[in-house]
Amino acid sequence: MLKRISAITTASAAATALAVGLSPAPSSATTATTWTVSPGGSVTVSGAAELKDTKLKTRTPCKSVKLDAALKSGSGLAGAGVGSIMSGAFTGCTLGGALILSANMVVNGLPWRVNATTYASGVTTGTITGIDLVATVTGCTATLDGTAAGADNGVIRFTYTNSTGKLRLLPEGGNLHWWAVAGCLGLVGTGDPVQPSDSLTVKPEQTITSP
Repeated sequence: MLKRISAITTASAAATALAVGLSPAPSSATTATTWTVSPGGSVTVSGAAELKDTKLKTRTPCKSVKLDAALKSGSGLAGAGVGSIMSGAFTGCTLGGALILSANMVVNGLPWRVNATTYASGVTTGTITGIDLVATVTGCTATLDGTAAGADNGVIRFTYTNSTGKLRLLPEGGNLHWWAVAGCLGLVGTGDPVQPSDSLTVKPEQTITSP
């Protein structure tokens, strides 16, 4: 009986050691509780961006994106709502990559909320929430949102790097979809997941750290 218990104990210990050995290494990024932002205040975020319909594999590039935002300033700041996007303009967009569908993107759901979540080595990861964009072209409309057209709950993940002043849109972890698609030559579809990409420039450059 003692031999059987010893065998079970040994096997259990070996299994535990194996599980520990196979566990992924902890990330160097930490979930932060407080943040420091300098200088904060009014900022512009600009550049080019692209939206990929992951179901149809079509892309909607926008030559120019400009967002006017406000960041809180100081230390001991909460990450949730550390900033707000007050207005935005998306120009030179071609829906589904079709030059004949040069879309006017109407920005809704403002202000969008900027949230900081994790920090590591000068890089902040966070989310932009409340996104609602409506693309309109002659004979074609499509809404970019989270769970439904007009829900104003679209989410994009991003990283911001202090050393470069760049805000990178991350393709994974958001919830953007095309909704209420009418016309549009089948280049985007209602309910299709959408991934953003590209880097935007933040002016003036910010230094965001935690703690």
